[in-house]
Amino acid sequence: MTQYLVAIHHPADYDPSTMEDEAMHADIDGLNDEMKAAGIRIFVGGMHAASTATSLRPQPNGDVLVTNGPFLKTTDYVGGFWVLECADKEEALTWGRKAAIACRAPVEVRQFH
Repeated sequence: MTQYLVAIHHPADYDPSTMEDEAMHADIDGLNDEMKAAGIRIFVGGMHAASTATSLRPQPNGDVLVTNGPFLKTTDYVGGFWVLECADKEEALTWGRKAAIACRAPVEVRQFH
């Protein structure tokens, strides 16, 4: 079995308090239950806003530059993710489709090495 990252993407201005409702939470909880029952869920986690990130960049002199904010400057960030163990990419994509529907957001599915 191969492990896959199923990442949920949110816009930079995503506010869970105004953009999520009870129906969405119920759909995500149901998906988590389904994943657990299928025995494919390794880990799941939601992320705080990208604006709360701290970025660390190695410097040529061996120092590390530490800055507040996300490493990438983009309009969308990872808002949460699952690590799943699936038989193949098609199975991972099936779960990714369910995640996109439950989270009402774009999803990226990537295989681990």
